[in-house]
This record gives sequence, structure tokens and C-alpha cells, in this order.
Amino acid sequence: MGRPIRILLVEDNQVFREALELLLGMRADVEVVAAGGDGSEVVPAVEKYRPEVVLMDYRLPGMDGVQATAAVRESHPEVAVVCLTASANSREIEALYEAGAADCLTKDQELDVIVDAVKRAANGAA
Repeated sequence: MGRPIRILLVEDNQVFREALELLLGMRADVEVVAAGGDGSEVVPAVEKYRPEVVLMDYRLPGMDGVQATAAVRESHPEVAVVCLTASANSREIEALYEAGAADCLTKDQELDVIVDAVKRAANGAA
């Protein structure tokens, strides 16, 4: 196995963020390099931590998932974005894809499904 995929985790719900970070941290194939909860902090965090994939919530303070995805893809087109959502409707999900998201999943997915989406995104095959 090669080196782990570097992930920036962006989720405003602290409990969910910490739980997901803990679960991802138990895997050898991914590495959470940083985690935060504000959409306006995503691009500076990408510049600082150089993740391969941003795993990002849809509903965020500062900048929503669509705006943050577009900002990441514009400033760092080499970085993939996988969105997680608990409540986005089909129009919002379509907007995420239009902004450049590689994939969009619901938060109730199994961890393996989320990690598989991250891997596909990192390999450019989402």
C-alpha cells in the first residue's frame, strides 16, 4: 500500500467532526491533516496543509459548501472535494457538482463508502 491520502475535514458540528476524524484516524489508507468548521477557512487551510481531498459539509458558517467547493477548485484545481450532507436537496446537490465536487454523500453512509469516495476523488475517478 502507498502513502495515505491526505484529507482536510471541514464540518461545523464539532461532535460529528471529532467522531469522523477519530474513525478516519484509525485507517491506514487516509490521514486527516487538519479539521475545521468554517467554510471561509477552507482555502487558507488547503494552502497550509496541502491535502489531496477536502471532505466537506454542505451547510457551513462563513461560506456554504457550494461556495467553498468553488473557491477550492478555483484556487487549487489539483485538490478534490467530496461533500457530506445531512439535508441537502437535489438542487443543492446539483449545485455542489456544478461547483466542482467530485462526489456528494449523505452523512449516514458507512465509513468504507466515505473512504472509497475519497480514494476515487484523490485518483480523479469520482
